[in-house]
Amino acid sequence: MAHELNRGRVSPAILRNADLDTEEIWRARVDLAACLRAAARHGLEEGICNHFSALVPGHADLFLVNRLGWAFGEATASSLLICDFDGNVLSGDGEPEATAFFIHARLHKAVPRVGAAFHTHMPNATALGMIEGEPLLWAGQTALKFYGRTVVDEDYNGLALDEREGDRIAAVLGDNDILFMRNHGVMVCAPNVAEAWDDLYYLERAAEVQLKAMSAGRPLVPVRPEVAAAAAGQMRAGDPESARLHLESIKRVLDAQAPGYRL
Repeated sequence: MAHELNRGRVSPAILRNADLDTEEIWRARVDLAACLRAAARHGLEEGICNHFSALVPGHADLFLVNRLGWAFGEATASSLLICDFDGNVLSGDGEPEATAFFIHARLHKAVPRVGAAFHTHMPNATALGMIEGEPLLWAGQTALKFYGRTVVDEDYNGLALDEREGDRIAAVLGDNDILFMRNHGVMVCAPNVAEAWDDLYYLERAAEVQLKAMSAGRPLVPVRPEVAAAAAGQMRAGDPESARLHLESIKRVLDAQAPGYRL
């Protein structure tokens, strides 16, 4: 392995980052835990193998990530880890999964615009990444949210267990937001947690309805490119506020039904 995780060790950097218990950081913890819980409710996770990350507010070189061995449905605000890009756990009890560290740390470091990165093996979007050709065929309105924002990583290389694979994935992402990882899953990248959740949810819905249409055995009717581009622009204009409201809605549902995510 090119880079060993500093499992359980506290870096000297923690002295520099003694302000990791601010109200703003706690809100980020709550929001990320809510997304993990909501993803579990929608069946978007796979056992204990998927991971969400977000940059720590006020610390561009630190990120929050769910801990090794915990299912999304168990996530709480306090269970999330704060890690640096060198593999040190600066806050939290436990350690990140190795693949989570090497993908997310390298992605956040290489592409600073990515404030949140959600990686799942959610079934419908993953299925589209297993089929020859472009995953989304732009035949449904929900899919148009992602028009011009996707790229496919054609080179599945097994588990990401070193920095090289994380760097390669970051390079493939480029200026895009949605990475279909061929034979693997998807990576959804956004400026913040709310927009990452919004994209993750609607990406799976778009994939689901496309697969249903494909199962009819009749040709799909794609939207004309100029209309698709215009609709995508309309959606992007309202996405940040819509995403914020979406996240607030899932927190209200969780507050009523499973408030333990805030612990």
